[in-house]
Amino acid sequence: MANWVPREQWIESQPRTLLASCVVVLDGRGRLLLLRYGPGQPAAGAWWLPGGMLDHGEDPWTAARRETREETGLELGPTPRLIGVDHRVDVLGTGPVLDCFFDGGILAEDAGIRLSSEHDRHGLFTLAELTRTPLAARLPALTALHTAATAGTFAYLRESIPV
Repeated sequence: MANWVPREQWIESQPRTLLASCVVVLDGRGRLLLLRYGPGQPAAGAWWLPGGMLDHGEDPWTAARRETREETGLELGPTPRLIGVDHRVDVLGTGPVLDCFFDGGILAEDAGIRLSSEHDRHGLFTLAELTRTPLAARLPALTALHTAATAGTFAYLRESIPV
């Protein structure tokens, strides 16, 4: 017979995982919009997708829209399309993080990017160009997410590697 544990005690024994949302935005030529983390940031000099951690009580799609607006000035449409998740065991000593990736659509040719103070550059990259680019996570993750965005599939990642 199993020992019964009060719910509060059981909850305290469960693993804690941070939740983040990122957005895959492509241009008309299929290039990925990436942002470079600026000086003083934990991943300074590395490139990654717009996104970040959820605020208290925020759902992943709302966080994706907010982070994209804060980091690029772009407004995402009202309908979410989840295209991937990534479970990372430990991110910069914070413990486990579950990243939700959303399709951000196609960037308009005349769209202006307004960077936040967190980033110092933005760029549009082909997957081939990313083999020589310092990234905040692994290239196989971006490759799988690019495929998910363009083919309408889903990418399940573990440590930024497709499973």
